[in-house]
Amino acid sequence: MPRTRSLAWSELKIGLISIFALVMAATLIVMVSGEGGFFWQRYALKTMFDNVPGLKEGAPVRVAGVEVGSVTGIEFKGDRVEVVMELSKEMQSRVTDRSEAALGSVSLLGEAAVDITASSEGHPLPEWSYVPSRPPAPTISDVTTRATQGLQEVAKLLQGVREGRGTIGRMFTDDSLYRQMDGLVTAAEDLARRLSEGHGTIGRLANDPTAAKALEASMKNLEAITASVRNGEGSLGHLLHDDALSKSLTSTTANLETLTARLNKGEGTAGRLVNDPALYNRLNSTAERLEKVVGLLQEGRGTAGQLLHDRQLYENMNGAASELRQLVKDIRADPKKFLNVRVSVF
Repeated sequence: MPRTRSLAWSELKIGLISIFALVMAATLIVMVSGEGGFFWQRYALKTMFDNVPGLKEGAPVRVAGVEVGSVTGIEFKGDRVEVVMELSKEMQSRVTDRSEAALGSVSLLGEAAVDITASSEGHPLPEWSYVPSRPPAPTISDVTTRATQGLQEVAKLLQGVREGRGTIGRMFTDDSLYRQMDGLVTAAEDLARRLSEGHGTIGRLANDPTAAKALEASMKNLEAITASVRNGEGSLGHLLHDDALSKSLTSTTANLETLTARLNKGEGTAGRLVNDPALYNRLNSTAERLEKVVGLLQEGRGTAGQLLHDRQLYENMNGAASELRQLVKDIRADPKKFLNVRVSVF
């Protein structure tokens, strides 16, 4: 019996040592693998991407370039891909609602990782929250695709030039456009030659010292006038610097405002004309009656209308007036001839 008890204790010691070795090995593996510690030292976050080329479960998760966790799940959510990550709880204060997640790469071979920007501002994300995502940086394949598209566009452009499309293509294939360009260059050369020879205003200004001096004198006169205005000289200077003139203009403006106020109140004839509809109606009625009278005169109605249109009536009245003037003249010359008074006594 003692021998049996001794064997059992030996076996127990071997078992305890084995269990301790396994725990130590697991601890060393977790510490060396950089998984962010034990499960109670990690917390889960999620993010969404349109596509995840090269991303697999177990891929590293980095915050500001420092590996702090790994990807634990990848699955579709509609047309997008949901990525589940486990991070060290020490990073919870650095991963906030202002952080962004994007796909990065571990090496040039295409192995992907999840990069999260660190942000001390904002509120820390609780467990199982979504980290906002942003478009990934262009990969080598994207750059190659864009370069290929650029080369195709260049090839199309060269093909269009060879076919004479566009201005550059016409310059290479159209002789008339070449002649026009050659004529333009010739005209520009002729213009430069004429300027150098002193033709025209610009040419004289460039070559004639007298014209340059005249322009310089004009500029000096302009500077003198500007200085005089700044010093308050002349009418324009007084207008800019004289307070009395400013007060006079202010007074005139005030009088104009007073007059406008009186007109708005209906004071005076002009004010009543503006505000009193009865006076306006009377004036309008008078104008209508005057228009009717003028219309009748133009139609030749009445004595005045006939006098305007009937030549015979005008001549008769003119003759009667002449005879009347002659009669008055004769009476003044010999009143006894026309004034014969007889007195008879019964």
